[in-house]
Amino acid sequence: MGMSAITFFGGRKGADDFVAQVGDVSGLGISIGSHSCTAALNAFGGIRRIAVLTPYWLVMNAEVAHYFSDMGFSVVRDIALQCRSWTSIAQVTPAECVAALKGLDGDDVDAIVQVGTNLSMIRVAAAAELWLGKPVLAINAATYWHALRANGITEKREACGRIFEEL
Repeated sequence: MGMSAITFFGGRKGADDFVAQVGDVSGLGISIGSHSCTAALNAFGGIRRIAVLTPYWLVMNAEVAHYFSDMGFSVVRDIALQCRSWTSIAQVTPAECVAALKGLDGDDVDAIVQVGTNLSMIRVAAAAELWLGKPVLAINAATYWHALRANGITEKREACGRIFEEL
């Protein structure tokens, strides 16, 4: 499902309730950003301390941190880009994303997670894994990966990050 923010509200219970509601109405199983990121982090193994990049404001970052805390992760630090509109999220440049990733990284972080589906970071995240030496998850890649794996499709893809190359 190509949306992010709402899937973090209310922590684990809120995400589970969202999946159940959509499933009840549609009759379909869905992959949502929050649970997809969790599944990917768990698939890597050994990840407990994360940093988070969002296009949101601080109040939304608190919801994201609450969700990840419920799922057993510690959000060590986060950056809220504070984009003023949904369309301005799509205008964030790759250079801005790279600077943010560098600001989030540290020895105290096992992985970096980017949320916000309109902030397309698949290629930037894949490249960042090379110079950061750790998983960098773009929520759109994680959601696509999760949807494929949930449907038994295990094909590998290049240039989408370690999630598609290794898991």
